[in-house]
Amino acid sequence: MIRKELLEYLLELSRDFYPNEFAGFLRERNGVFEEVLLAPNPHFGSRAAFFDTWMLPMDESIKGTVHSHPSPSPVPSKADLHFFSKFGGVHFIIAYPFEPFSVKAYLSDGTPVRFKVVP
Repeated sequence: MIRKELLEYLLELSRDFYPNEFAGFLRERNGVFEEVLLAPNPHFGSRAAFFDTWMLPMDESIKGTVHSHPSPSPVPSKADLHFFSKFGGVHFIIAYPFEPFSVKAYLSDGTPVRFKVVP
């Protein structure tokens, strides 16, 4: 589950960073994603996002990731799947045109999963 306010903020971030990607980590409380932590020391480019994962805080509430795709494809690339494998949880991809219908979620192995938006 993801809080509606967070999803709206992530869509806005995707639009603001366009034509570049952005990436972040999702904090979960009581089974609901409620907060995003933007990636530390980022490089957000039109084909990839890079950052220093060793700079992440030790935070057990981080249970997922999010990143945007400036293309209309929400399908994870090989690089995305490699990234997913480094982190457990659920991984959201927000594809162009950055609307609710263009958001997809995946498990670490790339298996699509459904998610619910909650108030």
